Amino acid sequence: MAGHSKWANIKHRKARVDAQKGKIFTKLSKELMVAAREGGGDIDTNFRLRLAVQKAREENIPNDNISRAIKKGLGELGGMKLEEFTYEGYGPSGAALILDIVTDNRNRTAGEIRNILSRQGGNLGEAGCVAWMFKRQGYIEVEKNGTAMDEDEVMLMALDAGAEDFRVEENTFEVITIPEEMEKVKESLVDQGIEVKLSEITMVPQSVVEISGQEDAARIIKLMETLEDHDDVQNVYANFEIPEELMVSLET
Repeated sequence: MAGHSKWANIKHRKARVDAQKGKIFTKLSKELMVAAREGGGDIDTNFRLRLAVQKAREENIPNDNISRAIKKGLGELGGMKLEEFTYEGYGPSGAALILDIVTDNRNRTAGEIRNILSRQGGNLGEAGCVAWMFKRQGYIEVEKNGTAMDEDEVMLMALDAGAEDFRVEENTFEVITIPEEMEKVKESLVDQGIEVKLSEITMVPQSVVEISGQEDAARIIKLMETLEDHDDVQNVYANFEIPEELMVSLET
């Protein structure tokens, strides 16, 4: 909805790049290890690993580090025994949350996540309690002021390239694809002169909860930032929206 800020947009504009760089390296290394372990070390046949390598390179992780993480995942080098699973739960105002977890100690991580949620008015739920509210999709974001083309031109390019949906936000165009088509659609847009701000495989909410109170908005932003900051949390997905004017008031 125009005039509303979804978490995907909020977290990118609030990103503390320098402070987070070490955590980004750690999380991407874990993703490389798990992707290689699950699907092998060939990026041509392992879609998940190909995306992880691409993201690692975008974050300027040295090739030696990428190679070492992949070898650890394949068991060629010693390393942590990582376990991957998903938590589902709720935040303030009943916002739905999905957390992708990669850890070497499930019990420790479970306790820490429960504690984080409870401090900010959230709680863990049973498996499947909110997953039905989300759909795994490819997400491509284009800044309006980053292209000279109008909405209709960008939309036609995206749909012709294989996009499933096209959404217009206040400052961005959002292109939605099936996961396997995201790279192809992104490459097509880039080839036609469209600057892509963000591309990722994500869980897109199919329904949203609007956070209208300042206290609840502040609590859920704090909750999301704390979860994102946790070493064992790879991704956090949520279905809340905050009106832009409320976000501005929180940032001042």
